[in-house]
Amino acid sequence: MIDALTSLPEIVASLGGGAFGAAFGPLPAFVFTGFMVIAGEAAILVGGPDYAQITNAIAFGPAFSPAVSFGGGVAATAYAAKKGYMDGFEYDYHQAKNIAQALGTKPDVLFVGAGFGLLGWWMQVAFDTLALPYDPIAMGVVLSAIFHRLILGYSIIGKVRGSGILDMSPFEREERRPATDGGERVTDSETPKGGDAIVPEQEETADSSASARLKVEPWLGHQYKWAHVATLGAFVGILGGWVSIVTGRAFLGFGISAASLLFLNLGIEKVPVTHHITLPAGTAALAVMADGDAVVAGLGEGPALLVALVFGVICALFGELFQRVFYAHGDTHVDPPAAAIVFGTFLVAIMYFAGVFPDASWVPTF
Repeated sequence: MIDALTSLPEIVASLGGGAFGAAFGPLPAFVFTGFMVIAGEAAILVGGPDYAQITNAIAFGPAFSPAVSFGGGVAATAYAAKKGYMDGFEYDYHQAKNIAQALGTKPDVLFVGAGFGLLGWWMQVAFDTLALPYDPIAMGVVLSAIFHRLILGYSIIGKVRGSGILDMSPFEREERRPATDGGERVTDSETPKGGDAIVPEQEETADSSASARLKVEPWLGHQYKWAHVATLGAFVGILGGWVSIVTGRAFLGFGISAASLLFLNLGIEKVPVTHHITLPAGTAALAVMADGDAVVAGLGEGPALLVALVFGVICALFGELFQRVFYAHGDTHVDPPAAAIVFGTFLVAIMYFAGVFPDASWVPTF
């Protein structure tokens, strides 16, 4: 592990990858990773395992791994927001959550991205070397976000303003926090219903009480209702399972889901986020189709698709639970899909250890 952690080429590459995520923005960097995964998995299917380095060393390597480029970009966004570099209230959310925005070339922002890129790579290497039973990249993304909140002075969870930590109803009522409670002050008449807040040009009076920022900020305003999330998880879980079954590759569905976020980055409304569904669902489908001595060893395609459906629902709902606890009340982006992938892959490993699944697919098992 020490050799892996101190490899100079990989250290330098991860510094560059973190700065890349900061310069281009976390979401654009992640979309780029998605296209690299598609290219790598397609090359493996056409040319064989000799082409696995495109996925392993490039898409998931020290330069473009989500733990590096996405995690570094998220930390840089949080830093840029604290320094006042971000544009106005584009989403009615704290600007540290604006992961679609490229941050450009400010040296201090790039250095923050680079530093967290290296931190993300070190975590990924450590988890992978120890063969801990979950996705090491996704865990690196989650912990990187927790660390940037601690290091940059943000609250881990934030202030709960609804009736409870899982309550999203203030968002549905479009309630906005007072100007003295964490938001930029505007007047009621200048905050259009359901739209972006308009910051007035004239000086505001001391008793202005409305804020541009919503009281509760769900990760996705079009993807947070439990029934909707579960339904999406079921159907996308089937798709993720099918892609894995017919190709024998667990990561192709993930790459397709990640690349599809290009449309969300371009501003197309209501594009769902699904990579935390396709990856665990596809992994579970491959795990139960393997031959071996287990309760469900060597299932056929139909039962494997049902397993994928179940994992899709579970991981979609876990992602929603995670966002309600760690995202909706906080000030920066903590990634619900990464947390759901950690949970889903850990569940695959648990099923393997318990003798229910005959295999754990690619998930490390010590």
